[in-house]
Amino acid sequence: MKNQYTFTIYAEDQIQLFQKITLIFTRKKIKIESFNFSCSEVGQLSRFTIVITETYEVVQNLVPQIEKIIEVFKCYCNTNEEIIWKQLALFKVQTAAIYEENLNCLLKKSDVRAVLIEKDYTIFQMIGKENEIHNLIIKLADFNLIEFIKSPRIALIKNSQGFAVDNPEFIL
Repeated sequence: MKNQYTFTIYAEDQIQLFQKITLIFTRKKIKIESFNFSCSEVGQLSRFTIVITETYEVVQNLVPQIEKIIEVFKCYCNTNEEIIWKQLALFKVQTAAIYEENLNCLLKKSDVRAVLIEKDYTIFQMIGKENEIHNLIIKLADFNLIEFIKSPRIALIKNSQGFAVDNPEFIL
C-alpha cells in the first residue's frame, strides 16, 4: 500500500546536488510531490525536504541510494505521523468580496489573516496542511479568487534532537 513519505536530506550546498537527488526518483518513475531546499541549523549544510507517495519497500531502498551520493551527509525518511509539517499559502481575492459575511466567517474558521489590503484586491495568508489549503481554495472560488500560490512542505522530525546532536561525527 502506498503512503506519503517525507525525506529530509542534509547535504553540502551545491547546485548539481539537486540534479543528483532528483535523478534517483525519476529513474524509478517516482513523482516528487513537493521539493524544498533551505539552509539548516548546521552552518555549512543545506536541508532538502522531498515528499513522495510510494510503498514502504520502495522507500526503504531509496534512503541508502541517496546516502551514497558523496555530498549527502544523512537522509531521513518519515511518515506524516513522525513529523510536524506545514505549508504556507497566499490567496488574492477582490477587496469587495471581503465585506461578505460568509467570506469573513470562512476566513476566521480557517485561521487566515490579511497581509495586504489594496483598493482592488486583498491578499490573505494561511499556514496549514495540504488538505486544509486545498479545501480553502475550493471555497474561495465562490468569492472571486483571483490567484493563489502555496509553498512546498516544511517539516521537522518529532523524535529528533537535531542533525548536530544526532550525528556529531558529521559536523564540519
